[in-house]
Amino acid sequence: MTGPQGDPLLSIVVPVYNEQRTIEQVLRRVRAAPLDGLSTEVLVVDDGSTDGTRDILHRLVSGGQADGVTVLLQPTNRGKGAALRRGFAEARGGIVLVQDADLEYDPRDYPELLAPILRGDADVVYGTRFRGDGPRGRIGQRLGNKALTALANLLTGLRVSDAYVGYKVFKREVLRAITLREDRFSVEAEITMKVARGRWRVREVPIAYSPRTHAEGKKIHFRDAVHGLWSLIRYRLWR
Repeated sequence: MTGPQGDPLLSIVVPVYNEQRTIEQVLRRVRAAPLDGLSTEVLVVDDGSTDGTRDILHRLVSGGQADGVTVLLQPTNRGKGAALRRGFAEARGGIVLVQDADLEYDPRDYPELLAPILRGDADVVYGTRFRGDGPRGRIGQRLGNKALTALANLLTGLRVSDAYVGYKVFKREVLRAITLREDRFSVEAEITMKVARGRWRVREVPIAYSPRTHAEGKKIHFRDAVHGLWSLIRYRLWR
């Protein structure tokens, strides 16, 4: 199944920075996802990796082990928001799904994430780590996430349980209608505020989640929560 003019129906955008331990397995899982014949493209946006991730990507693509994968190279590390903007600008699919490169999220959840949009019930889908039975991360991270999500709901009128989840899916017209400015992790807050302002239909679906520690490479820190808080307020008051 393809989109208009033969474009892929689904674009999977994979922002990556220094994930040499996981990137090959992530791409293998993405390419094995149960998509029932949906036409897809995979856009890996390497955000200035310095740990050998780029060498792995080059080996996979040049060796024919990553058919359907396009690698986009950022000249320097600018952050997740900047990588997403690049991927969104290049995406050709009618639906765009964000896949983090750290193995915390499982591509086997794609059918559930895509279903509300394919049914015509949603314009945007958020995964949620807090409505299933699996692990949910360290308590400090959970409490911070819940506090920021509660504030986001208060400011927007949304009723999501996990505003900062990495698994988000969009109709392409949603991304065309909003202008993202944040370079780093605070882009998650910006997305939520601007999706709410556009009154797009948002649905949530439970997802599997395998949290990793900072020792294992997790990159979100307390300062990112502070930036996220400021972004919620900023994009509530200004566009």
